[in-house]
Amino acid sequence: MSRKFNILGATALFAILTAAACGGDSEPSGVGASASASLAGADGAAMGTVTLTQGPNGVLIEADVRGLSPGAHGFHIHSVGACTPDFSAAGGHYAPGGEGHGLMHEDGSHAGDLPNIHAGANGAARADYFTDAVTLDANADHSLFDDDGSAIIVHAKPDSYGEDPAAGDRVACGVIVRG
Repeated sequence: MSRKFNILGATALFAILTAAACGGDSEPSGVGASASASLAGADGAAMGTVTLTQGPNGVLIEADVRGLSPGAHGFHIHSVGACTPDFSAAGGHYAPGGEGHGLMHEDGSHAGDLPNIHAGANGAARADYFTDAVTLDANADHSLFDDDGSAIIVHAKPDSYGEDPAAGDRVACGVIVRG
């Protein structure tokens, strides 16, 4: 009987230690996953990088962009992971739930709607955003890695945050890829 207890005890201890090492059920399996988008202008020139990191409650988005005109620029996740043959290949804003456009929309905004980025006099912009509207987990309804992927777009003008984006031309694009 003591041998049976020792085997059962060892099995239970192994299960407890394995759960503790893996974080148990307290964290999604994708926590710490990363992705990035290398931004390029219409002429193909490098314009910076956007890094995405999965947290336990959403995604941290870190942008380092250069080559912009000074001032505010619309900054969005778009619904298709393509930038060629031109930036229109990225489709519209990422909106897996069909929400309306604009951070100020009364019924909620697209998952891809993010605050504007602001470039200084030297054309460089640095921003950190957190959103729980998207995930890097491929098995979720709001995953950036759905069948056609996703892209980051920087616009020429600031987003209005209303129903009409009014952010102007697409000046930089980068396909989001797993890091």
